[in-house]
Order: sequence, then structure tokens, then C-alpha cells
Amino acid sequence: MKNISVANDILPIGKFKKNLSNWFKSLGDAGRPLIITQNGKPAGVLLSPAEYDDLVYRRAFVDSVDRGLSDAEDGRVMSSQVLLEELDQRRGGK
Repeated sequence: MKNISVANDILPIGKFKKNLSNWFKSLGDAGRPLIITQNGKPAGVLLSPAEYDDLVYRRAFVDSVDRGLSDAEDGRVMSSQVLLEELDQRRGGK
């Protein structure tokens, strides 16, 4: 996701509503989120579907890494050999 352009990517809700279809058309082209304000304060953020999917994927990845680090810190680890034996058993192996 590109950085927000303060001059172009922050606009009042009234201006947003007047040109709604144009903002949606330009959303994907710009590659930046659109900050919508109400009474001078941020009220919402509009993202393209691709940007949203990327954020969700990145969040899931970071959460997974955090769980792994937590497991390592708490000693919930196993050697490669033990892991391979466990997987072999679960697959109905030897």
C-alpha cells in the first residue's frame, strides 16, 4: 500500500458523496486508501479490495508468527525428528 497523500487522499464526506463513483474508479488506480472525514475528523477509510485482502493476509501472517514465537518462548517446541515421527504416525505410517 502506498503512503497517503494528505493533499489528495483526505476529503470531507460531502465531497466524497458528490463524486462517489469517481472516487471508487480512482481507488484502485491510486493504490492508496482514501480517508473520509466528518466534521473535520477522520470517520472512515476506503480501501480497494486488493488492499483489504493484502492487509488481512499480512495480519494473519503476523499473528501466526506471534503464536510461533510465543510457543518457542514457552518451550512448546519439538525436534525435527520428533515432528517427522509424529507426522508419519498421523499418516498411518510405520
